[in-house]
Amino acid sequence: MKKLNSIADLKAAVKEYKPILDLRENHTDAIPDKRDILVCGGTGCTSSESLLIIEKLKEEIKKAGLEDHAMVHLTGCFGFCAMGPIVKVYPDNVFYVHVKPDDAEEIVNSHIARNEVVERLLFEEPALDYKKVQKHEDMQFYKKQLRVALRNCGHINPEDISEYIANDGYLALAKCLEEMTPQGVIDEMKKSGLRGRGGAGFPTGLKWAAAAENPRLNGHKYIVCNADEGDPGAFMDRSLLEGDPHSVLEAMAIAGYATDSDMGYIYIRAEYPLAIERLKIAIAQAEEAGVLGENILGTGFNFKIELKYGAGAFVCGEGTALIKSIEGNRGEPIVNKYFPTEHGLWQAPTTVNNVETFGNIPAIINKGADWFASFGTEDSKGTKVFALGGKVNNVGLVEVPMGTTLREIVYEIGGGIPGGKEFKAVQTGGPSGGCISSKDLDTPIDFKSLASIGSMMGSGGMLVLDETDCMVDISKFFLEFTVDESCGKCTPCRIGNRRLLEILNKICRGNGTEEDLVNLKSLATIIKNTSLCGLGKCAPNPVLSTLNCFYDEYLAHVKDKKCPAAKCTAMLNYVITHDCIGCGLCKKNCPAEAINGEKKQKHVIDTTKCLKCGACMEKCKKGAIIKE
Repeated sequence: MKKLNSIADLKAAVKEYKPILDLRENHTDAIPDKRDILVCGGTGCTSSESLLIIEKLKEEIKKAGLEDHAMVHLTGCFGFCAMGPIVKVYPDNVFYVHVKPDDAEEIVNSHIARNEVVERLLFEEPALDYKKVQKHEDMQFYKKQLRVALRNCGHINPEDISEYIANDGYLALAKCLEEMTPQGVIDEMKKSGLRGRGGAGFPTGLKWAAAAENPRLNGHKYIVCNADEGDPGAFMDRSLLEGDPHSVLEAMAIAGYATDSDMGYIYIRAEYPLAIERLKIAIAQAEEAGVLGENILGTGFNFKIELKYGAGAFVCGEGTALIKSIEGNRGEPIVNKYFPTEHGLWQAPTTVNNVETFGNIPAIINKGADWFASFGTEDSKGTKVFALGGKVNNVGLVEVPMGTTLREIVYEIGGGIPGGKEFKAVQTGGPSGGCISSKDLDTPIDFKSLASIGSMMGSGGMLVLDETDCMVDISKFFLEFTVDESCGKCTPCRIGNRRLLEILNKICRGNGTEEDLVNLKSLATIIKNTSLCGLGKCAPNPVLSTLNCFYDEYLAHVKDKKCPAAKCTAMLNYVITHDCIGCGLCKKNCPAEAINGEKKQKHVIDTTKCLKCGACMEKCKKGAIIKE
């Protein structure tokens, strides 16, 4: 990449590189002469050999002598993770799913060489009676999505800065440096209504304004990108960094200009090797191109970015603990009368935003605050990215306008519950969030609405639960995580959450009492009100929300000694029904030798020996074993 010494050089580069994306942006139903083949290079698809698919496609193209007619490109996450690995062919806009390396030959020889779409690799749309569809816009999964933060994921090669520049990359930074004052940038952020996407939802413009008011300390102010993302099942930030690292770098530089900061740190967990590798590549390319580092685009503005690795501690997602960790200290929250924007990293004014927040900023600057504010609700502007998982057909990464309802996400984008099971709840906000029952499925997703029903936006984890999930067990799962991840600094979190977990374990073992339910709610409320940091204060949320929405289920555990979902193994028995034909498969596969019975006669389970492992139920071909 050549050095861009001025804003004029950048604008010329954008114009020069624009044709790189022509095939991807100008779709056609006519038979094209040239094609771009994009292959998902996110963690999910690379774990299913998508990088090998790229190599195989290149080999087959070379073997067929089609190098002048087709190019293969790595790209970021398309979002439809349940269908990965995904391969997309432009400009005819054909979307292939569940692709394997061995499919490369057929894709090249049929689609590229003979213009014949490989029908067997197309998605079958349940909403259209499983009709095969070629284009992603015809899929229910994408119809209600609006990609702003994820706009480049699945569209450009994250390891090639020229593709980012071709899609107006770094023009937002150039616009700030050339046309806007730092205060003007802050005013635009305020006008956009962008709120932090890391969980707390603090207005971004107000945070930047607070940092801008404070002078540098020892010549420095800092911008910190929180890429710790410790929630179980969350992968929004990771996917954005893997698929579009330059948008985060550009946004951090814009924040640096707005707040008079000269240094940025991306605090990222070491368990994200692919995101780290792509960030390293992007930083090196940006410095080489002159859009990061000293004298950016010849304007005299200096801004450098370094990576700092976290060791996987959940508490380091909290702002003050994160700052302590970057400084090389133990990652613990601190009680501080000052905000980080006054005294943060090494006591200098510090602005901390998460990955998704930064991902929105170049688009806001390029398209305007009014454009961004036109999406969403009065309280929550723009879009939100969610990691949709659990008991839902279309697991993946989704981005929707704020105000979209939970029902739309679960049943339209998510495709409903697998196996015809009944919906039970949605857990939003991870360990800090709450469970939402079916009566609140039509709640619009925004900060205010979710808080009103006892949940929270969080960073964007969304776990769908069905009738086979026990809500007491779900609370226990999240509390186990919180207890394990507590930094231990404050007593309510260190000891209180452990006592909560002990009560939940007692209930799940069938030894709970109604008094335990009273104690559970009382203790959870005390922890919420007295913990030191936001993570500690939110740790009891899964308990409180499930007590509120599913009290009858708790009552069944302590009063009837039954788990309605048949999930808590200590409270259930496996029983062989009269449908048993005496085939002996259950007896043969029982590790405890707890099943008795003669061939072709009904078998019986000895409950005193039964391990409740479920092996018998799994092996029974007649469905003659039930849990009760």
